[in-house]
Amino acid sequence: MLSFRGGIHPPGMKDLVNGRAIESMPLVPLYRVLLQQHIGAPARPVVKAGDVVRKGQVLSEPQGFVSASVHAPTSGKVRGVEECIHPVTGLASPCVVIEADGEDTWVEGLPSELDPFSMEGSELVSMVRSSGIVGMGGATFPTHVKLSPPKDKPIDAFIINGVECEPYLAADHRLMLEEPLRVISGARVVMRILGLSDAVMAIEANKPDAVDVMRREVPGSIRVEVLGVKYPQGAEKQLIKAVLGREVPSGGLPMDVGALVHNAGTCAAIWDACSSGIPLIERVTSVTGSGIREPKNIRVRIGTPLRDVIEFCGGVEEDAVKVIFGGPMMGIAQYSMDVSVTKGTSGVLVLGSRDVDRSSYTSCISCGRCVDACPMGLLPNVLSKLGERSMWEEALSFNLMDCIECGSCAYVCPARRPIVHFIKHMKALSREASAKKRQAV
Repeated sequence: MLSFRGGIHPPGMKDLVNGRAIESMPLVPLYRVLLQQHIGAPARPVVKAGDVVRKGQVLSEPQGFVSASVHAPTSGKVRGVEECIHPVTGLASPCVVIEADGEDTWVEGLPSELDPFSMEGSELVSMVRSSGIVGMGGATFPTHVKLSPPKDKPIDAFIINGVECEPYLAADHRLMLEEPLRVISGARVVMRILGLSDAVMAIEANKPDAVDVMRREVPGSIRVEVLGVKYPQGAEKQLIKAVLGREVPSGGLPMDVGALVHNAGTCAAIWDACSSGIPLIERVTSVTGSGIREPKNIRVRIGTPLRDVIEFCGGVEEDAVKVIFGGPMMGIAQYSMDVSVTKGTSGVLVLGSRDVDRSSYTSCISCGRCVDACPMGLLPNVLSKLGERSMWEEALSFNLMDCIECGSCAYVCPARRPIVHFIKHMKALSREASAKKRQAV
């Protein structure tokens, strides 16, 4: 089967939610909608305390091309633009706090029936941008940017990513099973924007039911490819290598090899935006793990507090010790229950004490297992040692920025070294130094 070099085979752990149909979470009294839910420049709030807002109303405007707006998840009153804990950075970040009125009234003009296949590509891209869509697999890169490649880098290959290789998570799997036409129609909109006559839907072999559904529903212009089960098969660069045989160059982007990748959830959001004008105000999320009493796949509004999500899923077990936004490999552990769901929250993983390794790490023994596992062909052992000493400048010569932070290296490390943490630390130091340099100029 199609695959790539490197990678690992962690237990899938998807049985907890694989067979559970998507449930829509009811409205909650309060929403905290973060303004920074994307890679790029922060968005600027356009509402203030006391404003009455409707469902789908713009709450912030993007600042720059690589940025994204956010919208009201329901109707109600703005309590204010406050500082809330960001689930990715763990730092205080601006958010619009909305007290729901329980009416869930749409903003005037939404939703409406549109025919995206009669529109020009530029008009469709504009709709995607105004809807605040970002990559929903967790990367949160603004979608309109990926759909606007420079003229000297035309896209000739489009992959719909239905791999969902992260352990425990099944949100995209259920979306493909229950709402395949949303996914497929969104993919067809992307094809129209890019002027492509064909595309590839990639699904791992551990989702045979999704493969069957998609092969039955997709038009002849989209072929379904079944990939071998391996992590991180769903990472953009690895998927492009496996499906197309193209290798994204060091420091490069998929567009450098004429490729574009969108995951199933992003395609569904594109269809909602371009067929009905519906902005990205909700997503499907897997709430799972041994520490949650009622594992579920839920359709949840952006800005929903974690406490309410946990309560909807029956609460936590007595031995629950860790909550992660995302999956166990690339997710971010949370230190507070005050965080809220974002556009990139593909999962909420609650782990019990037996699932968490609390052992301390030791010195690197130079076994090379991390080197064999690295899907990017890097030297994680070297980066780990440099990171331990904050030697980020030296790490740049070892292609520090090419690391996709998949966690394969840390997973196989017998010394239990937090390699990804060291790498993230060095990347942060590098970005800080670059920012200071720009300010000085």
